[in-house]
Amino acid sequence: MYKNKVTILQLYKSLVRPKLEYSIQAWRPYLCKDIELLEKLQRRATRLMFSDKSLGYYDRLKKLGLTTLETHGLRRDIVAVFKNFLEFENVSYNTYFTLSQSGLRGHSYKLYKSNFRPSTRKFSFSVRVINI
Repeated sequence: MYKNKVTILQLYKSLVRPKLEYSIQAWRPYLCKDIELLEKLQRRATRLMFSDKSLGYYDRLKKLGLTTLETHGLRRDIVAVFKNFLEFENVSYNTYFTLSQSGLRGHSYKLYKSNFRPSTRKFSFSVRVINI
């Protein structure tokens, strides 16, 4: 079977990766087993593109110009926050974030976590981004 690295990479980027990243801001895996399961798909796809089996996963990613799914998810979270604050999206940032009310030190865009009781919000978008 003929394997062309460029064709497989294009197929992966257009067919597989969008499925893995679908609504990543709303739901993103936080359990190690879920993260490993998703990364395993990317490992397998990158292994298909190289005949040299001595290359490690991160070396293959570097040669293909890809990042890990976790790193890509973090970047997309930061971009989503940027778009919310500059009002590029139709969502107000006040629905997700609480800003600093005191004008003491720094700038007025300091984000604060709101208190929450159930652990379901612990890994939500607004809390996850503030930790970053």
